[in-house]
Amino acid sequence: MIDVAYAQGAGGAAGGGPLSIVANPLVMIVLMFVIFYFLLIRPQQKRAKEQRAMLDNLKKGDKIITNGGIMGEIVSISDQIMVLEVADKVRIKVGRSYVAGFAPKEG
Repeated sequence: MIDVAYAQGAGGAAGGGPLSIVANPLVMIVLMFVIFYFLLIRPQQKRAKEQRAMLDNLKKGDKIITNGGIMGEIVSISDQIMVLEVADKVRIKVGRSYVAGFAPKEG
């Protein structure tokens, strides 16, 4: 019986091994937040910044594609609304925030 008590007391409660840092719940939560920040939050912020810059730099004559897949050339543009020409003498109004990007080059 005494042998069992010595075996348990020798390496147990102090817990100074390398796994003691990982076992701390607070450290794990912080580590998860850091991982989420670099894998999810930061790339999303970068894409949003690029989208804002693209929307701010739109001008008359640019060929764009909307989120709905409509491609056209910007005829006029204001703060919130732009007019696209999608075919000869066919014009539609589109919200500026619905622009997905520049249209792919044809040819």
